[in-house]
Amino acid sequence: MIRWCFVSPAADPERGISKLVNWSLRARKAGLLGLEDYIDQEKNHFEQKGLTLLVDGGEPEKIRDTLLIDLEVGEREALKSVKFYEALGGYAPTMGIVGAVLGLIQVMGNLSDPSQLGSGIATAFVATIYGVASANLLFLPLASKLTSIVASQSLYREMIIEGIALIAEGENPKVIESRLLSFVPR
Repeated sequence: MIRWCFVSPAADPERGISKLVNWSLRARKAGLLGLEDYIDQEKNHFEQKGLTLLVDGGEPEKIRDTLLIDLEVGEREALKSVKFYEALGGYAPTMGIVGAVLGLIQVMGNLSDPSQLGSGIATAFVATIYGVASANLLFLPLASKLTSIVASQSLYREMIIEGIALIAEGENPKVIESRLLSFVPR
């Protein structure tokens, strides 16, 4: 997931709405089976699954329930990865302190040579700086960014679920578009 911080997989809600409205128009003209061509073209696994359930003629509530389970499981798994970086953010300062203590123990072994004390103590405390800095400048910000990306993906998927369920209900494409625009932050 760390690559997400540099190349975010967050989906574009406006593009998603456009896609759903297009599917809705196609379903109105050619029926739900008319969407079958879109299944193989769709690269997003979640959207592909939703389209498959739609083409198979599932009930709107069954489609919604199935996709919600998929959403919840995916979100739970993604948040497990986020917790890894949060844990690193918690452990890094502790490891820095352990490094400092070990450095100070080494310095104590050289008490007979006072000229070595200053540089030895300074070197020992560098470990603390590395630990605190890596936690606050790397691991915790990574966890925060990944949490934000997971939330954004979940909102996008909720929008996809709503759109697919509305198509299954036979709702008007303009109504679908209007309803889905509620998911777009303004």
